[in-house]
Amino acid sequence: MNHQTKDHSWLMNRTAVLATMHQKEQVIAPLFAQEFGVKVIVPENFNSDRFGTFTRDIPRVGNQLAAARRKAEVVLELTGETLALASEGAFFPHPHLPFLACDRELVLLLDRVNNLEIVGEQLSTETNYNHRYVKNSAEALEFAQQIGFPEHSLVVMSDPDTNRQEEIFKGINQPKTLIEIVDFLLQKNAQDTVYLETDLRAMCNPTRMQVIKQATLNLIQKIAQLCPQCGCPGFDQIEQKQGLPCAWCHFPTNLILAEIHQCQKCQFQETRIYPQGKKFAEPGYCLYCNP
Repeated sequence: MNHQTKDHSWLMNRTAVLATMHQKEQVIAPLFAQEFGVKVIVPENFNSDRFGTFTRDIPRVGNQLAAARRKAEVVLELTGETLALASEGAFFPHPHLPFLACDRELVLLLDRVNNLEIVGEQLSTETNYNHRYVKNSAEALEFAQQIGFPEHSLVVMSDPDTNRQEEIFKGINQPKTLIEIVDFLLQKNAQDTVYLETDLRAMCNPTRMQVIKQATLNLIQKIAQLCPQCGCPGFDQIEQKQGLPCAWCHFPTNLILAEIHQCQKCQFQETRIYPQGKKFAEPGYCLYCNP
């Protein structure tokens, strides 16, 4: 690959295999076709659930990035192709706003020809991530309405702590089916409640699918970031440095002063100071001016 060229010739007219069984190609494939002329295909019978499920019956392999990477590696092994795409999502309290749930989506590109790994990311509070114990089908329907049912599907299970596969019902998007399963589990197990949660698989959750789309756009942007020294794609941030000075006392705050970007090929680094465009922090963020 000629790193000095600023085009995407290394990607043009190639085929990428997407490691999914949850229809993520709906948002990923059109973007890659339009931007790079890359044809995205989904292999038959690829079981992405074996790398972890949101319903916790199959634990995730490693952390979020490791799971996405492993999916990409396995799909290349299975197909014999050289270019893979894989995505992995995670839901948790927002790091700065703990009362808000957020969805972090990664979309990873793995290129065996050029020995490249580039990762797009999107953190969004646009999510219907939610769960509830219900005592009857009326409460279940009320919860369903709150999470955007039936466009967004539900998962019903007897008890999230047991995770017995035979008692996890996924992809429920019909009121009649929801009522039948809730009543069935209440009677079968002679218990007071059953557990409902939003089905977070991409094809069952249009809100999550849009966050995957945003992460894909971020990946496309990262691909276009070339190393100033060798021209390699994916010149990306590896570290943030805190210490943006307070506008009043100039003492360092916890806000970001600089970002360090590094090339994965030649290891060239570049420090970008004031990445947010501000040279000083508001005094409200200062431990001295606003203790």
